[in-house]
Amino acid sequence: MILPTKGVSPDLALLTVGGEVLNALDQPATVSSLWYSVIKARGADNPIAFDWFILALDLLFALGAINLGQSGIVTRQAAP
Repeated sequence: MILPTKGVSPDLALLTVGGEVLNALDQPATVSSLWYSVIKARGADNPIAFDWFILALDLLFALGAINLGQSGIVTRQAAP
């Protein structure tokens, strides 16, 4: 699930989706605007479900790569 396996293709692995999220997060954004940016970048032939996108956000948050502010804005976490 986090890494590609026989059951999870490389383009759906959470680390891959998380990388796409970080690429789309060039400035602070809401979850919905970030979702639309990732969908647009993936294209119509490579869709992803919203729940899988949320799992990627959860993984990035657990790794300390993103932060969710009080106003619901997602930001990149500064590298230590």
